[in-house]
Amino acid sequence: MQSQPCDLNEVRRAAEILVNAKHAIAFTGAGISTESGIPDFRGPQGLWRQYSPEIATTEYFHSHPKEFWAFYRVRLSSIFIAKPNRAHLALAELEGMGIIKAVITQNVDGLHQAAGSKNVIELHGTMKRARCIVCGREYPMDIVIRKIDSGQLPPLCDDCGGILKPDVVLFGEPVKDFDKAQELAMRSDAVLVIGSSLTVYPAAYIPIFVKEMGGKVIIINMEPTELDYLADVVIRCRAGDAMTALLSMVKELLNRGG
Repeated sequence: MQSQPCDLNEVRRAAEILVNAKHAIAFTGAGISTESGIPDFRGPQGLWRQYSPEIATTEYFHSHPKEFWAFYRVRLSSIFIAKPNRAHLALAELEGMGIIKAVITQNVDGLHQAAGSKNVIELHGTMKRARCIVCGREYPMDIVIRKIDSGQLPPLCDDCGGILKPDVVLFGEPVKDFDKAQELAMRSDAVLVIGSSLTVYPAAYIPIFVKEMGGKVIIINMEPTELDYLADVVIRCRAGDAMTALLSMVKELLNRGG
């Protein structure tokens, strides 16, 4: 979808919700990182338009570890050169201001932490490290990359020779820290959803939990989502544009005393 200007009336409504909230959280998906050069999964240029989602299943990893790691080596190329964009930085600033209490993310790129966000729950794990499936030893991903680039495909554990697996949640595996994320959502009175298609469960339950507890839902996404009908505010523009405008509007409202 072609980029379009943000509706500033909707941005103001979102800012008012956040300023008046006592416990607002953010929930982010791949769309917040596309401006950092990391392709999303389900968008017009998404990874699943180029590759079969089967490649990200636990079954595929165990049956075709060499091909699995060849695919992930390509993904790592974009992730490891990526820098936080305006949306990540604005969200981290909102957390620093006390407006956003925590970030729950589906992303595995570590860009929230790189931007300065402190309280981050990574439901789908992280690409910043790998783990041996036999003995459990952890490896920083830069070491794994060196193993692959030196010809070791799939990369193996130095201790036991087991195959290394990126510390991410594959299809067919349970998400990480979901109980913690659910508890956080159920005591929040607002959720700012950025760049998620809201089609992957159980992660997409997060805004539903907030809504069911009487909270407000703000959705920032370039395209319609599965849960737009739940939203109190929908902002249909690029995440960087929306978050830059939203941060500015929040500051303006605070300076006026809310």
